[in-house]
Amino acid sequence: MNEDPNPRVAAIQMTSVAERDANLAAARRALEQAAAQGALLAALPENFACMGRRETDKLALAEDDGRGPIQDFLAATARELKLWIVAGTVPLRVGGDVSRVWPACLVYDAYGRRAARYDKIHLFDVEVPGGERYRESATIAAGDPAQAVVVETPAGKLGLSVCYDLRFPELYRRLAAAGAELLCVPAAFTVPTGRAHWETLLRARAIENQCFVLAPAQCGTHPSGRATYGHSLIVDPWGEILARLSDAPGLALAALARERLRQVRSSFPALTHRRL
Repeated sequence: MNEDPNPRVAAIQMTSVAERDANLAAARRALEQAAAQGALLAALPENFACMGRRETDKLALAEDDGRGPIQDFLAATARELKLWIVAGTVPLRVGGDVSRVWPACLVYDAYGRRAARYDKIHLFDVEVPGGERYRESATIAAGDPAQAVVVETPAGKLGLSVCYDLRFPELYRRLAAAGAELLCVPAAFTVPTGRAHWETLLRARAIENQCFVLAPAQCGTHPSGRATYGHSLIVDPWGEILARLSDAPGLALAALARERLRQVRSSFPALTHRRL
């Protein structure tokens, strides 16, 4: 794969609704904008195809692995735009279990071929400040905790994760050890936890693993009444913010200077100093 010294990447921020086709149309517009602005790779947020009125709404949209309207859309869009796409999460069927789905982060190359799949490991079963309660495990199946999915892309070696994974640094250590240079964190963070921890955690994952971080997020109020934080970020390996959004749909775009990655890792070789 030819190496661009400064590949451009995009984090797409959405306010997804309950209707799949409306979300796919919004994603298509944002992906077209990313490609027109020179991005080689663009990432969509978690649950980009559906933020339903009920947590069970995603079950009706579940697809078999490798085929279905959402996956067909992603493959065709990547091929037509000649753009690598990181597809937040796509609901995939869990064998004969009709009560849950896999939250699969899928990567498509610029020819429309699927290059990687990662199933979210850590499920958000919590009560957040303000009394909001979430129990993802009721409708979502957790991925294999041994996963460390890294895929070669034009933007570098990409390590995959999703939302709540961000709070578990051991996953990112495994991704760095597997060669990751860019970490992707598609998310739908709550407003209280986003205000408190989103930027801090993203910058920490970048600094401690000396990687770029690409974090596309959901934002605004969704049909269920749930509000998500937004503030999509692109961060460099020193923890500097290269691009950020606020709390409205949009596109964050940045060039990832490969020389910056090499400079940080060579002048401050913390990854080689690990003893544990």
